[in-house]
Amino acid sequence: MANVTAASGTGKVSSVEPGELKGRRFGRVLTKLGKATRDQIHEALNVQKNRRDKGQKKLIGELLVELGYIKPNDILEALAGQAGLRMVQIDFPSIPDSVFQALPAESANTYQIVPLDYDEKTRAITIAMKSPDNFRAVDDLRLLMGFKVNAVVSPADQIDAILKKKYSGETNSIAAMMAELGADDKLAALKGRGESIDLEELASAAEDNKVIRLLNLVLLQAIKDKASDIHFEPFEDEFKMRYRIDGILYEMIPPPRHLSLPIVSRIKVMANLDIAERRLPQDGRIELQVANSPVDLRISVLPTMFGESVVMRVLDRSNVQLSLDKIGLRDDELENIRGLISKPNGIIIVTGPTGSGKTTTLYAALSELNDPTNKILTAEDPVEYDIDGLIQCQINLEQELTFARLLRSFLRQDPDIILIGEIRDLETAQIAVQASLTGHLVFSTLHTNDAPSSILRLLDLGMESFLLTATIEAIIAQRLVRRICLKCKEEFVPTDEQLMELNLRRSDIEGRTLYRGRGCDDCNHSGYRGRKAIFEIMRLDDQLREMIMREASTNVLRVEARRRGMRSLRESGLLAIYEGQTTIDEVVRETIVEE
Repeated sequence: MANVTAASGTGKVSSVEPGELKGRRFGRVLTKLGKATRDQIHEALNVQKNRRDKGQKKLIGELLVELGYIKPNDILEALAGQAGLRMVQIDFPSIPDSVFQALPAESANTYQIVPLDYDEKTRAITIAMKSPDNFRAVDDLRLLMGFKVNAVVSPADQIDAILKKKYSGETNSIAAMMAELGADDKLAALKGRGESIDLEELASAAEDNKVIRLLNLVLLQAIKDKASDIHFEPFEDEFKMRYRIDGILYEMIPPPRHLSLPIVSRIKVMANLDIAERRLPQDGRIELQVANSPVDLRISVLPTMFGESVVMRVLDRSNVQLSLDKIGLRDDELENIRGLISKPNGIIIVTGPTGSGKTTTLYAALSELNDPTNKILTAEDPVEYDIDGLIQCQINLEQELTFARLLRSFLRQDPDIILIGEIRDLETAQIAVQASLTGHLVFSTLHTNDAPSSILRLLDLGMESFLLTATIEAIIAQRLVRRICLKCKEEFVPTDEQLMELNLRRSDIEGRTLYRGRGCDDCNHSGYRGRKAIFEIMRLDDQLREMIMREASTNVLRVEARRRGMRSLRESGLLAIYEGQTTIDEVVRETIVEE
């Protein structure tokens, strides 16, 4: 660790080396720092014991403050010492402006840190944090910004005052950053170079502070707007950047075309990919902590005619609702699904297109079943969310670790419940059936338009109809529709053309109020904010099983399933419209016409 006493802007520093305090007991750290005596520590410990006997819990530091022996800042200094960090009183006037300019406003405000010293040549930065356990700020600055970080701890009031004075209201807009990048002569020299850029020059461009700051800003903005994907796309004359928010792609201000290589190379550096390889697809992962929320970025790099296209899938773990009662199920649907997942064996399939929330629904079901009495194994491609208590395995086609091969091993692991990421071929389907017949509950996904058409899909794979009827308990189809923004929600009267799209007559909506979003700053003037799932649950009973054995058509199955109580996707969408949660346009876009 750098010698903080020599850093600009640092005031009074403890004379005790942090290495002497790291990992020691809290009371011992206080005595080493000269903040309290042994007798005072023992007195506080006795008070703590007496209070604990009465059912009251208080930390030793709080009791020492209460007894008047130490001040609140002494607790912070001791905690910093335990973590091996220095406690520093900031001397604000002596910090040069160039130091503040090194750390972007969005990073300072997001992590609640201030810079004390910066060396441009080595990219070594000293930051002051409010808490010694803010280690993710250090990790993210190293990963996102490429800094060599030296951390110290300072009082929260001092940090807040500097943030207010130096960073309040100051946010680097993406537009301003683009203009700054466009005017950079060093980066402009890359224009028209194409494949002729050597590796050293490319690595240098990827480490350029402006490129790093732009990418940092793009990521923070995407996470703030709850974007699910960020696309960087090279074309002949431009380099596009798009966010997918609530399932819809929005084009952002494009970076200058010649920045495609530095930006893609920077993403590769962050994801530990090979920046020299530009002819083959690459996949990677970046783990971040943004505003105390864990965020995973899945990186996919694809070579195209005009350079490499990059898609970053944003998996914000704090934003996902892994609970059955929070994924949009109606009361009757929730009761239905809880009944299904409580069965001892059978197959439950969730179907829908890519990005329809199938994985979230399955994780929510597994979270409900996740207790010490159940052994749950999952085979996924890729593992999207790490869940405690589940044994999760990743498909690896390069090592020939397929769904089928994993499943054969699963059956020797004594599981109760198995999740198969997707049934893609006959072999996987056959092992799923075998697992179900030997007393396991199996969850999986399929790509079909609705629940009844899943039967035909499985038969097309080569499954025997008698095996399907013996094992499948239910098929759940789902879609995600955008919710109307609550800030600009307003009543509206649909046109006859809009009603016709849902096969509705004016009399069908008599006495009902329909809504839409007018568009506001809160929803980026789209009229929508967030999404909800709509479901179609087809439970197989004896009548439907008999029809499948007779190889009834999908339409006949659909009609019979609806007659037996299945609510179609479009009907679920209509209920969401009548309840003012979504719009006609959304339901028309996401559901097929019923015959």
